Amino acid sequence: MIIFAIEKQKENLIVDAAKQVSSIEIKVKELIELYYETRNKLMDSQQEILELKRINEDQNKIIYNLKEKATLLKIAKTAEKKEGIADAKLKINELVREIDKCIGLLQT
Repeated sequence: MIIFAIEKQKENLIVDAAKQVSSIEIKVKELIELYYETRNKLMDSQQEILELKRINEDQNKIIYNLKEKATLLKIAKTAEKKEGIADAKLKINELVREIDKCIGLLQT
C-alpha cells in the first residue's frame, strides 16, 4: 500500500511536472512570437524614422531656399524703390526745366 501511494505520488509529480513543462513551452512560444512582432514593429519604426528624417531634411532645404528667395526679393524691392525715387527725381528735374523754359519764353 505504501509503495502504491509512493508510486501514485511519483505519477502525480510527473504529471504535474509535464503540465508545468507544457505550460512553460506555451509561454516560451508566446514570448518568441511577441519578440518577433516587437522586432518587426521596431524595424518598421526605424524605417519610418529614416523616412521622416529624409523628409525633414528636404523641407529644411526648401525652407532655406525660400528664405534666400525672400531675402533676394527684399533686396530687389529696396533697389526698385531706390530706382523709383531716382526716376521720380529725374522726372521732377525734367518738369522743372520745362517750367523754366516756359517762364523764360513768357519773359521774352
